[in-house]
Amino acid sequence: MSGSKVTSIAFYLPQYHRVAENDEWWGEGFTDWTNVRAARPLFPGHHQPHEPGDLGYYDLTDPGVRAAQAGLAAEHGIDAFCYYHYWFAGRRLLGRPFDEVLATGRPDFPFLLCWANEPWTRAWDGGRDDILVDQQYGEDDDERHIEWLLGAFADPRYLRIDGRPVFLVYRAGQLPDPRRTTQRWRAAAADAGLPGLFLCRVESHRERGDPRALGFDAAVEFQPAAGDVPLLSRARLSPRRVLARAGVAPAESSYIAVGYDRLVRQALARPPAAFPRFPCVTPDWDNSPRRRSGAFLLTGSTPERFGDWTAEAAARLRAGPPGPKLLFVNGWNEWAEGCHLEPCRRWGYGYLEALAKALAR
Repeated sequence: MSGSKVTSIAFYLPQYHRVAENDEWWGEGFTDWTNVRAARPLFPGHHQPHEPGDLGYYDLTDPGVRAAQAGLAAEHGIDAFCYYHYWFAGRRLLGRPFDEVLATGRPDFPFLLCWANEPWTRAWDGGRDDILVDQQYGEDDDERHIEWLLGAFADPRYLRIDGRPVFLVYRAGQLPDPRRTTQRWRAAAADAGLPGLFLCRVESHRERGDPRALGFDAAVEFQPAAGDVPLLSRARLSPRRVLARAGVAPAESSYIAVGYDRLVRQALARPPAAFPRFPCVTPDWDNSPRRRSGAFLLTGSTPERFGDWTAEAAARLRAGPPGPKLLFVNGWNEWAEGCHLEPCRRWGYGYLEALAKALAR
């Protein structure tokens, strides 16, 4: 995969199926749909809960659901799914949907992986409080990990740049020695006969700077980049958070709200990077279903506004320097974070249609 075409990639959450760990930690039968259904508005005009449209409250162990998702994505301009990959020193969580995609060859739709290398905590934010499963790094784990990954890279559907499988690391800065890890992975890929790897560091949690210094080929923006929006512009929109700190309102009602247009302006105002960096857009964001206290959410998103942002990001990619042109969308189905291209009862297919029109401009 190379040339001037913009390749659109949607982050994909493989969460919506029952696993023993979630039964133990959150209660029998828990999935993210549990949070989605229980969501309630935090203030007048706040749109919650987000209710799915035609696909319903699906189970990702159903191959028919996965086929329908891929069909919708392909029909509306998405070129690949980027599956989150949960690897904890050889232990994998939420792996069944992708394992079945890999084993069956269906759906016949391109994909790549993003290692979500955060500890799992009760706070849902990758922090260090009340850890459920921690990350453990080391040379032996680097080798076990790449051995497993090579099986996925061998699939003909896996997304490549000039023959090199594309692999993302969500928090590269958490690796004890990222350059040594990437060197081991590249050496193993060469031994397996691959022409190389195309490794991307995700700019999450305000990780910035030239990813090549860490042994990566490129950076991937991650939206919403809340930390890039000046604090003063947010505080005015979060009165309940202010009241909660003053003890006037219950803590569970606290939140931070940012106008969608402000986030878009901030994203488009970033100066061009001196290194390869792929842009990211988001249809919306609202993690209040997961975080009843300290939620972060966007206000004022519409399919039209999302389409305008996507069109501008794609146009800048096309006008940019030669090389691969990847456009990431966060995300396909992050329902508990109010971040989904999949059809919903409020907007129907609006965001998918806006994406398709933006990419065709």
